[in-house]
Amino acid sequence: MCPRTKEQNELLRLQRREQILDAAARAYFRTGGSFDIRDVAREAELGYGTVYHYYPNRHLLIEDVLSSGFDRCEQAMEEWAHSRGDSSNDKQLSTYCRTLLGMWQSDPRAYLVYKMASEHYAGLPEKDRHVSKRRFMERLYTPLQSIARREDDSVDHMLAVLVGCCGLRYYAGTSDLDVDRIVRLAIQAITKES
Repeated sequence: MCPRTKEQNELLRLQRREQILDAAARAYFRTGGSFDIRDVAREAELGYGTVYHYYPNRHLLIEDVLSSGFDRCEQAMEEWAHSRGDSSNDKQLSTYCRTLLGMWQSDPRAYLVYKMASEHYAGLPEKDRHVSKRRFMERLYTPLQSIARREDDSVDHMLAVLVGCCGLRYYAGTSDLDVDRIVRLAIQAITKES
């Protein structure tokens, strides 16, 4: 048996890190946010020492889970903003809602960004809370608000519908979401006259 090359070791390290981050996001939903390193190790089917080697404390782990989730959400927002075309505003928002729901169903880290935003990142330490709120507002919320052409709280209502309905997948174990119905409800939330 030949020893692994430097490149193979690096690939294994990156795969293990991704495995841990995915497990941490799932553990967050399973435990209501009060997980510890042992919960993540169990969820990832890894040894406690292995997870601890990568993340010696819960706060560093949550920080990386959110950071990678933000990166994925920002990339999706960019791709969506560039591919919008000239369709109507409601059609653009409908497509955006579908994009978010599709991403959230397969990526708990991306969903966690919006879920925690809906809670004002209350589970984070004070210094991290402000950084996360600012990043969410600047890179995800404000662009959506300008695309939606809304400066009132209707974007909040739309996101609340999406976050709440997708939460059924993670908290209640509902496997299939009625995406069309959820999108209609989200669009109604944003277009409803006050």
